[in-house]
Amino acid sequence: MSFSRDVKAELFEIIPKSRHCQLAELAGIITSVAKASEVDKNGLLTQLQMDDNISRKGFTLLNKTLNIRDSVMSLNEDDYIEVKKMLQLSEDMHTVDEILIQQPCCKRSFIRGAFEVSGSISDPNKGYHFEIVCNAKAQAQQLLSTIKFFDLDPKMVERNGKYVVYLKEGAQIVEMLRVMGAAHSVMDLENIRIVKEVRGTINRKVNCETANISKTVNAAVRQIEDIRLIDQELGLYNLPDQLQEIAEIRLTHPDTPLGDLGQYLDPPIGKSGVNHRLKKLSTIAESLR
Repeated sequence: MSFSRDVKAELFEIIPKSRHCQLAELAGIITSVAKASEVDKNGLLTQLQMDDNISRKGFTLLNKTLNIRDSVMSLNEDDYIEVKKMLQLSEDMHTVDEILIQQPCCKRSFIRGAFEVSGSISDPNKGYHFEIVCNAKAQAQQLLSTIKFFDLDPKMVERNGKYVVYLKEGAQIVEMLRVMGAAHSVMDLENIRIVKEVRGTINRKVNCETANISKTVNAAVRQIEDIRLIDQELGLYNLPDQLQEIAEIRLTHPDTPLGDLGQYLDPPIGKSGVNHRLKKLSTIAESLR
């Protein structure tokens, strides 16, 4: 299964213990399945039965919260009216009264219900993207506000006539999963993030080392070319002793970094001293060119 399906599979198994949280999650489900053209009892029932997992979760919550009979597998007119009243749904069924989701635990349940119906998460191995697609702007705005309660920074965008609430940062998506109660998925995502961060760090270090090695090799090649030109045109024996000495050592040790090259001199000198002498050789070579 995809990561998104794994997350939903975990969330479908969560049944809130308190009735107010059960109502909040049911509200999240119904406001997400309800469409403007299908807000009667038949339309709602059709939407709830479109997905086996949604149907199972929705009717489980209805059985636990709807005080009409022992088993709810369909909705009659009275049930439909009772559900709207119980969940304090708006006339178009896209939003709920804020009092229903005023507690943090109820906000978590409400978000979870909405995600179960119309949410998705991209494969974290490829990138980070969490979204919940809403049928109406008012629904998206209420969801946006609810998510922001948890110090997250969701964005909203209109797409193909619908409104998408989304997060794109790995750390925020981890926290979003934690908010919804997907503990196992949080661990899975954190493990993936750690591996990606370690790989990124290693790649940066390798690239840096490669660049440094390339820079050192190119500099050594230029230095050796300068020294050979001087030897050919002037003869190294005509150079001052310090320059002659460093020129010969560079030819003898073409791969040695500047910091180590100075240790072959007597007395040894530091990297800046070696660099100073090699620059003098470079100036002489340029004048000969």
